[in-house]
Amino acid sequence: MTNPAPPRDSPDQPWRTEGAPEEPQKPPSGRRRMRGGWWRLALAALVVYLIANIVLSLQDQDHEPTVSYTEFSKQVSDGNVSKIYAKGDAIQGQLKKEQTDPESGSKYTKFKTQRPSFAGDQLWSDLIRHNVAVTAEPVVQHRSFLSNLLISLAPMLLLVAVWIFIARRFSSGLGGAGGMFGRKPPPRPVELQPGQQRTTFADVAGIDEVEDELNDVVDFLKHPDAYRRMGARMPRAVLLSGPPGTGKTLLARAVAGEAGVPFFSASASEFIEMIVGVGASRVRELFAEARKVAPSIIFIDEIDTIGRARAGGSGMGGHDEREQTLNQILTEMDGFSGSEGVIVIAATNRADVLDPALTRPGRFDRVVNVSPPDRGGREAILRIHTRGIPLAADVNLAQVARTTPGMTGAELANLANEAALLAVKRAQREVTRSDFSEALEKVQLGAERALVMPEEERRRTAYHESGHALLGMLQPGADPVRKITIVPRGRALGVTLSTPESDRYAYTEEYLRGRIIGALGGMAAEQVVYGVITTGSESDLEQVTRIARGMVSRWGMSEQVGRLSALPDDSQQAYGLAAAPQTLDVIDAEMRRIVDECYEEACRKLGEHRGRLDALARALMERETLEEKDAYRIAGITRLTKDEP
Repeated sequence: MTNPAPPRDSPDQPWRTEGAPEEPQKPPSGRRRMRGGWWRLALAALVVYLIANIVLSLQDQDHEPTVSYTEFSKQVSDGNVSKIYAKGDAIQGQLKKEQTDPESGSKYTKFKTQRPSFAGDQLWSDLIRHNVAVTAEPVVQHRSFLSNLLISLAPMLLLVAVWIFIARRFSSGLGGAGGMFGRKPPPRPVELQPGQQRTTFADVAGIDEVEDELNDVVDFLKHPDAYRRMGARMPRAVLLSGPPGTGKTLLARAVAGEAGVPFFSASASEFIEMIVGVGASRVRELFAEARKVAPSIIFIDEIDTIGRARAGGSGMGGHDEREQTLNQILTEMDGFSGSEGVIVIAATNRADVLDPALTRPGRFDRVVNVSPPDRGGREAILRIHTRGIPLAADVNLAQVARTTPGMTGAELANLANEAALLAVKRAQREVTRSDFSEALEKVQLGAERALVMPEEERRRTAYHESGHALLGMLQPGADPVRKITIVPRGRALGVTLSTPESDRYAYTEEYLRGRIIGALGGMAAEQVVYGVITTGSESDLEQVTRIARGMVSRWGMSEQVGRLSALPDDSQQAYGLAAAPQTLDVIDAEMRRIVDECYEEACRKLGEHRGRLDALARALMERETLEEKDAYRIAGITRLTKDEP
């Protein structure tokens, strides 16, 4: 049974955890940092309190002007005083009509004055004679001490709140400007609850050779003493390299689950912020947390985000932050002594762009390539992802695996989910074979579009797709045609689906020429039947160009260019900067030669088999979709090879 992750001092952490042991709550480091500043806070609060009291007292004075006793006696004699309040010789009063003080020149209604001790007038008689009310409460109500205290404390409380907020931001792990500005709040760590099921190798299928390499890591984490006695040192870090969706993250989780150790996972992009130094500090925190609960595993996804090869010049802005984060990762990995039991696993689909300092022995000293699964692996993956899906008796997962070459584990999981969604829409109790077939078409060909095409446009599309299909049937060694349709799907007005009978890992020149001929079949059919070509061949031409360029410039299938890789990787730089101008001219000429030869052969074959082309087009006009068996039967062509069982 696994334990929950330890409570964190701050939710501002960009990583997730699984299986970390429970530990007692520690006082946040921010509190220790706050103690040194309490005297500053108290001094600031006292200053605010004094200023507030001075301002309030000045306001009270402005509301109650002082007049001379002579002016007061005059107003009593004139009968303009409505009421007074006396306390000793101090008098407060209110006039019936507003008057102007002859000394200050200001107008007043309420006033206060001081009766001289030597005054011998008959003040009480005058007050009674002029009907002046003598009240028991002050005419001018002053705020109580409690009210003044609360009013003066309001700005101080606001200051305290702002001070605590700033102090917490500074003490959340970074300090400095990076703790206040430019930081988005990352999600809280995902903590594994006790008894929750963890991912193991039983949840991973189709990549057995990768499991064998990672089993060494699992065994080291389970039995570290046996390795230490033999003087063996486990690789400090493992780099999982492969296309997207092949299960790199799942493998890392499975390693931690098999070994029963805490698992810290984070995306490399979560370390990068606008403020330089934020990423490096987050890396330090992550490695420190992992060391506390060692043995443990740190998983960094998409490490090429921060691990790209560093430039020679000085960086600015985000580049400088990325390089500082990378430097901190390198420093932390160099700090491993081998006895700490912390292993770093990283994943990327661009291992070729990583910095050499990251991939050298002693850091990521083991690179594991995770490739798309083979036929048996795809079947095993489908069985895992259909464990919770009720399957009908006619569903053959081996057949589904045979028709999905090149699909990754993520794509197969999506395929199973799409089939289940179709079954729900049809109110079925089980997922049938037709559900998987339609889900595969949706995944590979795109969703159907409700597009009403003119009759002539449908006929042209039927000939276009028939050209693709017929050349695929006639070309030796070509991939078998699985389905032909003129129902608009995705961006295409029609689709011809061809998949190999078995997985291919190397391609011959004859096979690649067949691919080009098949891709040009639609354009060739329009040329043979209508004498014109349309814009419907755009995606076909892109595929043709990609294959022809690879044949000439990368795979040594041109006598003029020779047996060399003239464009080693045209994805890394502009096409025109990858080779000398003379070499590029030769490459372009050879590409045109190969494509022109394939196009001429496509037109020739379609002309020779015009009757079969017309038959396929008529059948598509009537039925819109032709399955594999019907397509070969209508074309009158026998399959050159048999399907594997």
